Amino acid sequence: MAAARQQVVARQDAVERARRIVVKVGSSSLTTAAGGLDADRVDALADVLAAVRTTGDREVVLVSSGAIAAGLAPLGLDRRPRDLARQQAAASVGQGLLVARYTASFARYGVRVGQVLLTTDDTSRRASYRNAYRTLDQLLGMGALPVVNENDTVATDEIRFGDNDRLAALVAHLVRADLLVLLSDVDGLYDGDPSRPGTSRIAEVRGPADLAGVTIGSTGRAGVGTGGMVTKVEAARIAAAAGIPVVLTSASRAADALAGRDTGTYFHRTGRRSADRLLWLAHASTPRGALTLDDGAVRAVVERRTSLLPAGIAAVEGEFGAGDPVELRDTEGRAVARGLVNFDAKEIPQLLGRSTRELARELGPAYEREVVHRDDLVILHP
Repeated sequence: MAAARQQVVARQDAVERARRIVVKVGSSSLTTAAGGLDADRVDALADVLAAVRTTGDREVVLVSSGAIAAGLAPLGLDRRPRDLARQQAAASVGQGLLVARYTASFARYGVRVGQVLLTTDDTSRRASYRNAYRTLDQLLGMGALPVVNENDTVATDEIRFGDNDRLAALVAHLVRADLLVLLSDVDGLYDGDPSRPGTSRIAEVRGPADLAGVTIGSTGRAGVGTGGMVTKVEAARIAAAAGIPVVLTSASRAADALAGRDTGTYFHRTGRRSADRLLWLAHASTPRGALTLDDGAVRAVVERRTSLLPAGIAAVEGEFGAGDPVELRDTEGRAVARGLVNFDAKEIPQLLGRSTRELARELGPAYEREVVHRDDLVILHP
């Protein structure tokens, strides 16, 4: 009993001290079974978030799914389409409806809403990452409530986050949030199928060991979103590793979660807060190609954390341009790192195994540089 009480106190303390909070809500918590927006559900969420902003000078960023789902009924679609083109069309119609609904709902409290649409390309590159941070920080500084979503109308398979749970974790890292709250149609993580007798809610997770042997469902109940409990747990793991505690619960318990009450599942932070963008590179980018490194280059990059020079590259594959993310692989094909490459794929074959000094003499000073700079590189398997 004493241990349980300490857990509740620790959670409440962390939640109450949070000043910048990212809240993610799923499609199933905002829409009707037919696919249209449920005004009452949107209003209920706005009621909670508007109240939070008035408590202790708090700031809220809302990561909201629902654009594609909101566009289904107006376009005469009875289910989420499988093809990307129709998903983009539904998002184009639904995004306007979604933001208009939020604008009207928050206006009841005099809260301004600002829309921010992101793709992975917007946050993997250094300049874009800084710009995304400045935009969100400025909106918060001016008293607006940012509503963030993936830019589904233009995102291709190569630059999509895939689910807004992961996007929420990365946005929490981007804005240096103190807390991430993931809201869905399930009131927490269970040690089995919550619809079956004998299962129980997992109140807190301190690390991966707490989830050993737990079967996590992969689909939601409503069928209008893309995520399930798997994506939520993965998002919580990403955020916790970046030093951000997470509460996972149902949208109907949002007020309890934001008050620090014992609801849902609380994920303790497992890592330190980091202000760099490498978390995005590791978890949000899709490699456009791969570079195979010799053993010496693998040791230099992974163990000594140096930049990748052309002398250490044994092979190249894929079609990519300068600035694109690529995998760095060892000679056995295992991905050991990911980075932003400084050359086009067609340029690299002439660089293989050669020193930068030699390349500068033959090809010019522009080639006396790293293929992947250490500041644009993240280790995947140390």
